[in-house]
Amino acid sequence: MSEESLPDDARAEHADVLPEYPEYAERVLDVAERIPPGRVMTYGDVAEWLEEGGPRQVGRVMALYGGAVAWWRVVRADGVLLAGHELEALDRYRAEGTPLKEAGRAAEGHLPRLDMRRARWDGGERAEGHT
Repeated sequence: MSEESLPDDARAEHADVLPEYPEYAERVLDVAERIPPGRVMTYGDVAEWLEEGGPRQVGRVMALYGGAVAWWRVVRADGVLLAGHELEALDRYRAEGTPLKEAGRAAEGHLPRLDMRRARWDGGERAEGHT
């Protein structure tokens, strides 16, 4: 990924959101690629791992460039599936065996949530060979 891949106005617009772009975005995407199948990290977890930025900055990187990596593995802390991509993400979670909590009848759309207690990855385990 290079800075040239963004239009000039987009670089200027996101300069405050993406510190040290494109290096920050590349680091976020690198962390996303390290998350093993069946596991997830929150936006805040990724920022903490990098010791830079915060959940919003990580979320912005994922929104702009996450399609290049396993985007479904970087999630909201409450385990709610990514709006607009719920069904695709759910298919991927089920294929990878990611722990889910089945939705109650009152849940909007009756979609499950991620079981964050069991699915969350702290980055401590080796993830080599996984994508």
